[in-house]
Amino acid sequence: MTERISHWIDGKPFSGVAERSGDVFDPATGQVRARVDFAGGAEVEAAVAAAQNAFPAWRGTSLAARTRIMFAFRQLLAERKDELARIVTSEHGKVVSDAAGEIARAIENVEYACGAAQLLKGGFSENASTGVDVYSIAQPLGVVGVISPFNFPAMVPLWFVPNAIACGNTVVLKPSEKDPSAANFIAGLFAEAGLPAGVLNVLHGDKVAVDGLLEHPVVKAISFVGSTPIARYVYETGTRHGKRVQALGGAKNHMVVLPDADLDLAADAAVSAGFGSAGERCMAVSVVVAVDPVGDELVAKIAERIRKLRVGDGRRPDSEMGPLVTAAHHAKVESYVDAGVAEGAELVVDGRGIEVDGEAGGYWLGPTLFDKVSPEMSVYRDEIFGPVLSVVRAEGYEPAVELVNANPYGNGTAIFTTDGGAARRFQNEIEVGMVGVNVPIPVPVGYYSFGGWKDSLFGDSHAYGPEGFHFFTRTKVVTSRWPDPSHGGVNLGFPRNT
Repeated sequence: MTERISHWIDGKPFSGVAERSGDVFDPATGQVRARVDFAGGAEVEAAVAAAQNAFPAWRGTSLAARTRIMFAFRQLLAERKDELARIVTSEHGKVVSDAAGEIARAIENVEYACGAAQLLKGGFSENASTGVDVYSIAQPLGVVGVISPFNFPAMVPLWFVPNAIACGNTVVLKPSEKDPSAANFIAGLFAEAGLPAGVLNVLHGDKVAVDGLLEHPVVKAISFVGSTPIARYVYETGTRHGKRVQALGGAKNHMVVLPDADLDLAADAAVSAGFGSAGERCMAVSVVVAVDPVGDELVAKIAERIRKLRVGDGRRPDSEMGPLVTAAHHAKVESYVDAGVAEGAELVVDGRGIEVDGEAGGYWLGPTLFDKVSPEMSVYRDEIFGPVLSVVRAEGYEPAVELVNANPYGNGTAIFTTDGGAARRFQNEIEVGMVGVNVPIPVPVGYYSFGGWKDSLFGDSHAYGPEGFHFFTRTKVVTSRWPDPSHGGVNLGFPRNT
């Protein structure tokens, strides 16, 4: 019997009848492993109502009590990380080591949220005017929505949910319908940690669920991660309905390799950053900018490493890259390989038709390398979100920087060099939100914030870290003056100072 995956509402699995549902596939076999319920209007109302009903008591819960629950959740997550990694691999397809890395980064964000008591302190100015004190208070928003993507089904929800609830909000999480089980697992761990019913709810589904959250008058804020067209839609729709929105969009991340770089280090970095999780990462390197004269040697080193990668079922310990997430996504990515050939790029390594260590029905596409790509080609212009790496040649440092800055995306970038001056100049001049120096995927640690510029971010708040706490609270400033009976004020029955 096919497993049913349903919503988590008001502290327990939803037991109602679903009018619509969708298949959840095992990407390594192509077989249906479960059916996931799709929310309609009634389910959206139920999840939001549960969060709304839980908000007054949760807002009034002490910081000490919230922190204890967060520490307990962190402990449970660490203890059961291997189980969660297997769930991620079974529905997403990434190799277990990648899934474990995802959860390790998620734990960093939970640990940051454990510092809520320190992070929510306001300011205080005594005697701002004679006898007048001014101070600020950070208060929760209320019910907030989180809409997370398929590529990091455990980590991205935990970019937002711990900070939101640590700040005193209640949450409705809408994960991707492609790999929904991790969200329910996380909700169960929170309940086991002592989180009251209704504080975290999981709503599965498609655009109906998304629009329900974007338009619901009770939902005060939306956090989103996904493609740029959908991020723009989420931002415009959410703000039109009066919500605070942070919508993180797509990317076309460049890795600039200067002539003085360690080319073995750069080649290793390009392969790991380009093909980890089958390239289904918003921080994946999809363009290597080889600055003359290193292009030929660098391409040869990258190709040599690619041909040694083992592609197979992510549950097998010797697999280094797994399948793509669905048949439709596989067809889309493969079409970009076809287009790159048709547009005149040099196909150095062809991942189509690769022999893999896995079942024939899996959504397999091997690592693919193009050289001599130009900016007008679709393999350069578009976010492919798959294991396709393009090499663009640049005549010098300035043309390389101009290429990166001209791109409409501004999520992440990296420079490989042994010249500290060049690296410092690059980090100053580049118009991108996250920069790596000899680090190919510069994802900030949990106590900084994650987010890009330009078409990679809609809204003005990045995810998690300090900006995450700012996003999930609103500041109230209090100006107070108390009559002092010793100075002729109203006598309220207190003893006068002597």
